[in-house]
Amino acid sequence: MLDVHDISGFTDFMVVMSVGSIRQLDAVADALIEQIERAGLRMHHREGKPESGWVLVDFGDLVLHVFSEEQRAHYRIEQVWAQAKQVVRVQ
Repeated sequence: MLDVHDISGFTDFMVVMSVGSIRQLDAVADALIEQIERAGLRMHHREGKPESGWVLVDFGDLVLHVFSEEQRAHYRIEQVWAQAKQVVRVQ
């Protein structure tokens, strides 16, 4: 999880994760949407398809990036947002 509120004009936090398969990508994105909405945030929109290897879910102050391992290595989001403060890292 990255804290980007000082360097981004569109969100405060980004969660960047990767999964091992297309099937997991869809299941993880759906489960996260359900849990985050249950916690009180509302999804603004969802972009991408599991087959593309990247699903983005926008909750306004929180943006989720769920990647296949290959797409995460290709786009290197953490390097794009290298100035962000890392809040949580789980490996």
